[in-house]
Amino acid sequence: MESKDRPNILFLLADDLGWGDVGFHDSEIDTPNLDRLAATGVELERHYVCPVCTPTRTSLLTGRHPGRFGPHATRPSNSPVLPDGYETLAGMLRESGYATGLFGKWHLGSTPEVGPNHFGFDHAYGSLAGGVDPYNHRYKQGEFSVTWHRNGEFVEEPGHVTDLIVDEAVDWIERTDGPWFCYVPFTAVHIPVKAPQEFLDGYADRQYSDDPVLDLAHKRYYAYASQMDAGIGRLVEVLERMCIRDRTIVIFSSDNGAMPNKSPQSVFLYPGYQQADPIPGSNLPWRGHKATLYEGGIRTPALIHWQGTLDPGRMSIPVHIADWMPTFSKLLGCPASGDPQWDGVDIWPLIADGGAEAAAAPVDYQARAIFWNLKENEFAIQKGEWKLITRLDEGSENAELYNLEEDPREMRDVAPQHPEVVRELLKRIEDERQLDGVSRRPEVTSANVNDEDSEP
Repeated sequence: MESKDRPNILFLLADDLGWGDVGFHDSEIDTPNLDRLAATGVELERHYVCPVCTPTRTSLLTGRHPGRFGPHATRPSNSPVLPDGYETLAGMLRESGYATGLFGKWHLGSTPEVGPNHFGFDHAYGSLAGGVDPYNHRYKQGEFSVTWHRNGEFVEEPGHVTDLIVDEAVDWIERTDGPWFCYVPFTAVHIPVKAPQEFLDGYADRQYSDDPVLDLAHKRYYAYASQMDAGIGRLVEVLERMCIRDRTIVIFSSDNGAMPNKSPQSVFLYPGYQQADPIPGSNLPWRGHKATLYEGGIRTPALIHWQGTLDPGRMSIPVHIADWMPTFSKLLGCPASGDPQWDGVDIWPLIADGGAEAAAAPVDYQARAIFWNLKENEFAIQKGEWKLITRLDEGSENAELYNLEEDPREMRDVAPQHPEVVRELLKRIEDERQLDGVSRRPEVTSANVNDEDSEP
């Protein structure tokens, strides 16, 4: 595909948005723009991510499992993840003539010296660290609290974080000749949860609980998600206005499942006035939540939309966020430099023409194994109908095994009934663990890793 004919890519990533937090999954949250994209695009019903934020972002931008970059990449971390000069998805696309921009949360190294401008992005704006207070734009108190930047220079600007992210992205799209890669990792709906009054007013006449604190917590959370959805609507509108919607691939996902439905005390680590309201996000019907390896932590709402090219539909074969880099490389004719060690695979044959090309693809998508490493002490692997979860140094007798075809909600641990499957999958996990750390930055050791607070 020649450069001038290549489509733009708009990749939208929510933060801590659960499976049950979108209208097209029957949520009480108003998400009309996402609902339209899902109805007119391809919903990816088993699009897996990692259980927490830094690992998911690592996999998206490298096509690899995060543990390949060291143990700190398997958890939320302020320490730099990628080796200097490492080719990311953005860098690969830029080498093939794409303009590249990031608008929102980076979280792969919280200092400008290891920010997105050093890893393939022409323009970068937002938080170098993790989630920020929506109005003062401060990360947690401490070394990395001042984090809001434009191209590595810290900036002070008024406004709500969601509006600022969308404003900057819209401005960049309007003045950038294609093809372009626009990566928009929102900070919504990560704590602290705050939304403008106009979106709160949209829920004023509804009641979600007799408890006024819980009722208001629902309205704040829902309004925050609806504001993000409105921002997505603005981004789609600019594609319409510029007559490039049919030349733009739009992808949406969340970085992990919603937080546990409790009051997050870690909110008080953020500067400014904060309230530890319960977080009423939903991962239903799946078990688990953010920072767990159950489906609720790693299976999120996701879709791909390409007007005029992809017919509406649903795709239910398991895919992983690490698949996007190899997919774009093959689809767009943008080769990676050297011999990429991707863990992801090209999933376009599953998506195009209702999956008609999948049978002829060199990958057995149904039988492939997907691996997770969470904080170097919890591991999971999914292969075919089986999914195994285990903890470090806990033998097969303590492993959990689920048949996702028969029990997608992971209610029945069948490890005792299938010891041979447990042994096979534990061996696969051990094989994958041998590959972890192969691309680790030399100066990052277990002793100097600067992790976030343990609570998400």
